[in-house]
Amino acid sequence: MSRYLIFAVANLTMVFVAMAHTSVAVAFPVMTEELNASLVLTGWVLGAYQLVMVAAVPLAGKAADTMGRKRVFVASLALFTGGSLLSAVAPNIGLLIAARAIQGMGGGGLIPLSVAVVADAFPDSRQRAIGLTSSFFPIGMIIGPNLGGWMVTALGWRSVLWLNVPFGIVLLLAILMLLKPRERVAGSLDLGGGGLLAGSILGILAGLSVLDKGLTAPFIATASVLVVLGIALAVAFWRREKRVQQPLIELDLLRGRPFVAANVYNFLYGLGVLGVVYLLPLYAVATYGSTTFESGVFLTPRSLGMMGASIITSIYVMRWGYRRPIVIGACLMIASTALLGAEPGREGGTTGLALLWLPLLIMGFSGLGAGIASPGSNNACIELAPDKVATITALRALFRQTGATIFITAGTLVLHFAGDMARGFRYLLLGTAVLMLLMLPAAFIMPKGPNCSPEEGKE
Repeated sequence: MSRYLIFAVANLTMVFVAMAHTSVAVAFPVMTEELNASLVLTGWVLGAYQLVMVAAVPLAGKAADTMGRKRVFVASLALFTGGSLLSAVAPNIGLLIAARAIQGMGGGGLIPLSVAVVADAFPDSRQRAIGLTSSFFPIGMIIGPNLGGWMVTALGWRSVLWLNVPFGIVLLLAILMLLKPRERVAGSLDLGGGGLLAGSILGILAGLSVLDKGLTAPFIATASVLVVLGIALAVAFWRREKRVQQPLIELDLLRGRPFVAANVYNFLYGLGVLGVVYLLPLYAVATYGSTTFESGVFLTPRSLGMMGASIITSIYVMRWGYRRPIVIGACLMIASTALLGAEPGREGGTTGLALLWLPLLIMGFSGLGAGIASPGSNNACIELAPDKVATITALRALFRQTGATIFITAGTLVLHFAGDMARGFRYLLLGTAVLMLLMLPAAFIMPKGPNCSPEEGKE
């Protein structure tokens, strides 16, 4: 019975994180207006969270392997809940961005640890259990934007941050009661590597953000220096990981062709699926003149499609394998993103969900694609190194969050320079769809299915 309770709490954590993600996305347009900040600066409310998550994800995976799942899970929930509280009371955008960074520090551990504890609890049916776990995230993505849209309209944008606090406390108490502590094992955390990784991404993203001040020589020079600094820190991070005894990222997991392909896929998934969802409420407002509540409802067909498809695919993943669902799902996601970009929209000024039937239909197909692909992509490569489940799931989350972080910063910059935001979204979504085409060759290099050997994965 205890393992089913662990399964329930782990998946409630997935729902909780998804709610927090999507409710803040719905609040984004209102935040920009009420905080009197530029679109790019307000984008850092989303980007700071994602940026810190990038470094926190592999740190949490390593810490879980050395310190035990329970300790790291509790610490992650405490940071996430505390960061939510600080965000809710932040008096200005600077402190709000800092508080969101603290929240991201905790959020980095929650998804990979939820998957890892489920894998630990169900070793005899791991593929199906992990696949079913992926179907819970869309539940939060349904509740989050709809509840968040109503709360932002009725109570203000801070209410969606306050909502995280009681949920986080309840989950924290449940984890304390259910998970058994594990003895520490030999090993250390590569905090220096985490700092270099976060610094490298921060440098590149900060360089891009500077350009919103203008494309004049001083700003271009500053942006160039920051980007070069980010690249230098990335090189330093790579060299450090080759040298230290307990690296943050095991480079062996980045060398094999199946692992490389999986991480390319995960980066593009983060770019075109996780990153896009943060800006879709703004897309609904800018292109169709939707209200805040309607912009939340706009995400619902996507989440419903993702939930239904992931449940069905999880049940049959052992029979169908990984590759076929991943390819089918990727095709649907790419086509849906391109169609959203090509849809002429209404250029603002028209409201009403009844007038949004075509974009809502496209959103549903996007969710179907993500749901079909998720069970296979979440399991792919784990059987090639079954003793490193936490590290592999953390690495997957790392690449996905990196993709999402880059999309948010680059996307808000595109919208800033486009002038007309509806036109900017067309450029942004069509360009993203083109990049997502690289998911298809990557899928054919990833393992075909459960119990695939490394040699088969290289085909």
